[in-house]
Amino acid sequence: MLGADRIEHPGGTLLAHLSRVEALLGTWGARPELRTAGLCHAFYGTDGFATALLPLDRRAELATRIGVDAERIVYFYASCDRAASYGSVVEGTFRDRFTGRTYTPTEAERRDFAELTAANELDIVRVDPEFGARWGTELLALLTRFGPLLSEPARDECVRVFAGAEIASP
Repeated sequence: MLGADRIEHPGGTLLAHLSRVEALLGTWGARPELRTAGLCHAFYGTDGFATALLPLDRRAELATRIGVDAERIVYFYASCDRAASYGSVVEGTFRDRFTGRTYTPTEAERRDFAELTAANELDIVRVDPEFGARWGTELLALLTRFGPLLSEPARDECVRVFAGAEIASP
């Protein structure tokens, strides 16, 4: 998959991580488009993992392979300017790091983003104890903030991974 099996990532390779994220979303009952986006969420790189498997000018190719809806989720996830968006996405403000545009995404887009973020971060915490020790407090705060957007299974998984912490529900 475009070299993802040769790129190092916490817990092995990027491909292994992408596969685990897709599987975790599946255990939460995510719809097929979101699970597919989980498998491809790092294709354009992210604000936290710069390595891209495809440049943005090849979005149409990815959309042809995985479907337009899944590709839109991949782009949305990859485009997140974390510093500008993590504190405000629950309320509705999002900044696209590729274009610089700030806008209000739909609730469905924000829910997909929160769910994919939770699956991504929880996977890394599980497979990399050093990452969890370093970033666990911040991730718990982030996922608690995202709680109203998360599905019940995702919130439950946050509680399991973060040993009983309370995650806000809608």
